Amino acid sequence: MNFDVRYANHPDDSKRYDTAELRRHYHIANIFEKDAINLTYSHQDRIIAGGIMPVDTALVLESCKELAAPYFLARRELGAINIGGDGVVVLDGVEYPVKHRDGIYVGMGTKELVFKSVDKENPAKFYINSCPAHRTCPTVLIPMEKARYNHLGAQETVNERILRQYIHPAVCESCQLSMGMTALLPGNVWNTMPCHTHERRMEVYFYFDIAPDQAVFHMMGQGQETRHIVMHNEEAVISPSWSIHSGVGTANYTFIWGMCGENQDFDDMDGIPTDQLR
Repeated sequence: MNFDVRYANHPDDSKRYDTAELRRHYHIANIFEKDAINLTYSHQDRIIAGGIMPVDTALVLESCKELAAPYFLARRELGAINIGGDGVVVLDGVEYPVKHRDGIYVGMGTKELVFKSVDKENPAKFYINSCPAHRTCPTVLIPMEKARYNHLGAQETVNERILRQYIHPAVCESCQLSMGMTALLPGNVWNTMPCHTHERRMEVYFYFDIAPDQAVFHMMGQGQETRHIVMHNEEAVISPSWSIHSGVGTANYTFIWGMCGENQDFDDMDGIPTDQLR
């Protein structure tokens, strides 16, 4: 397992970062590699984000020195959404079929975590988020059609999109983790507008369905001190609670968002009017 650690910082520090520094602190690349588990641990609410791609062999998610725990979910919960071919997740000996764009929530205390592909020629790609938990919630398989469906935005503002909430109080119980997937419709490029922050939760965006010759400009920073990070296919970006987290693509795309923090009240956002952005 490859395990990268990122430290938290003050928003005033980010004002001074050049492109390379912004990417070193917030950008996550090389998420999916054949028969590998690539994870990034952020001290922003101690979220873990990354990819598991079993091809020729099943992959076991185990603890590591950085977690100082007897097993990975000893004090954590986990969510996964499969963006590849059909897969299987084995949890304490029980197999769960996680098909293309299906998700799964795994509660704290689950000891065995095994990830497999059904077809090595079309391997599964499990994108995961994990955060600390203080209580155990039931494990739930979440087929895409069972995710909470929201049709948002408008073509006039080029932000018409389908948002599916997988790990959400209306779908399944969790301790702190929330997770979902948003797909921009053709001809639409903006996500999460108008901009907002939520001081009580941080977030990670994982961008995919981006053509090789296209890109997404992820907007971050405080509302009056914005920065951007250029994202390419199957890359992620860490968004601290003080930062906006919007993006605009050169074509439509899809992204998975994961949040953890103090609460799951999604109406507590601090909006920033577009005409006040700087």
